[in-house]
Amino acid sequence: MSHDINLDLIPEAVRGSVLRLIQAHEAKEQEIKILRETLRLALIKKYGPKSEKLNDAQLQLLEMEPGVRSEEVITEVDRSAEPVSPTDEDLPPKRSKPPGRTPLPASLPRSVVVVPLPEAQCVCEGCAGRKELIGFEESEQLHVEPAKYSVIVTRREKRACPKCSEKGVQTAPAPARIQPKGKLSDAFIVEVLVRKYAEHMPVYRQCASLKRDTGIEVSRQTMVDATMAAGNAMVALVRSMKAELLAGGYVQADETEMPVQTKAVRGRNHRAYFWQYSRPGGPVVFDFRMGRSRAGPEEFLKGFKGWLQCDGYSAYAELGEGIRFAGCLAHARRRFYEAMQLAPTAAEPKEIVELFGQIYAVESEAREAGMDAKARWELRQAKSRPVMERLKKRIQEIAGKELPKSAMGKACTYALNQWGRLEMFLTDGVLMVDNNWCESGMRGVAIGRNSGLHLGDELAGPKVAAIYSVVETCKRLGVNLREYLGDVLPKLNEWPASRVGELTPSAWKASRKG
Repeated sequence: MSHDINLDLIPEAVRGSVLRLIQAHEAKEQEIKILRETLRLALIKKYGPKSEKLNDAQLQLLEMEPGVRSEEVITEVDRSAEPVSPTDEDLPPKRSKPPGRTPLPASLPRSVVVVPLPEAQCVCEGCAGRKELIGFEESEQLHVEPAKYSVIVTRREKRACPKCSEKGVQTAPAPARIQPKGKLSDAFIVEVLVRKYAEHMPVYRQCASLKRDTGIEVSRQTMVDATMAAGNAMVALVRSMKAELLAGGYVQADETEMPVQTKAVRGRNHRAYFWQYSRPGGPVVFDFRMGRSRAGPEEFLKGFKGWLQCDGYSAYAELGEGIRFAGCLAHARRRFYEAMQLAPTAAEPKEIVELFGQIYAVESEAREAGMDAKARWELRQAKSRPVMERLKKRIQEIAGKELPKSAMGKACTYALNQWGRLEMFLTDGVLMVDNNWCESGMRGVAIGRNSGLHLGDELAGPKVAAIYSVVETCKRLGVNLREYLGDVLPKLNEWPASRVGELTPSAWKASRKG
């Protein structure tokens, strides 16, 4: 017990009551400690990484002041720092070497503006003769011209024979378009898609910007209908992308919330989910689901055989005999890092985070050397395996001393429960040590959600998922999104279903290399 009380000195008649009071007091102290940890972690997340250097009292003062800016947090951190030594104060400030300008791309067109010397300075002060031109002082500035809008008038020829009226009239076929009967051109629709799903600019802001800058008024519904038409066309494309992904034998998975309006829930949005399945350096496929149950990954991964790398969420468990599971070191490390934020002076959380850092240093070494899977596996056996063994031993030792519900206790429990999966990267050089590729692919959805993006109805879910799949895959493969969408989208409505695989981002990129 934490209290130095000799129960032998207490009368036996009341000893049981005193013992119960002591136990109740200790339970309350544990509960208060956990609540303080939870509050501190919430405040650190609110005020940013810099705030982890502040004590609880300073964080509480920030919370009591409305409208605190990040600059004020940094100022408060600086105040709590140790004073600079007198010798350092006497030294002149160090000037960092300027990084230099990045040259502008040579592929950009150049327009030359010549600035003449004033006429008065073209005459020599000595002989009154005219000075000769000997060269130019040259500089470059990146320039932009506002978008120009125009109207495309499509005139399809109609022809008829004046002598044979019974043969009727022939009309030229309509060109392939993303939205055949829409008022927006393919290029305009592509621009709306890029701005909304790659640059996270909601449709209503695009409408407002267009009207403000050009006086052109396009209704929000018109833009939404155009994006949904594009998304509907991409659904078939994503089926082929899914086949490419599952054939690779290695899938990373994660999920994130997406609010959706539905008649089943009134007064607020329903919490639906985008499940992401992807391969590092390969396809990214989003799957829309109205819930977070096992039915989602179970249906998507039906028949898949190979590695599935994910966090410890129970929905991913027992999905099929052909699936081998790998864990995510980043998820495990993150919990110890949060414990370190709660107790910056504690040695044990810092020690564990540093051991994780050694694992990542090995991965960085392999990446910088351009190692293939076999070479990476060999490097991990030599350097990462001993660190993982030490890491497990230290976590087991710390778990025996920590409260199970404390931040450090929860971190230890999660890591040890997942340990069999966490060390799978040691068995196959193909595997990444974490799910960071997959999590990075979720950022676009999260930023769009924070910008006000939600789904107007359940039927829009698969279409938006298809758009995100194409956007993130193009980003991962280094494919120019505007160029790809402009080329592929108009073809999709009339493209044979059996040949849709020829238009996936990876296939499209491969065809450009030839």
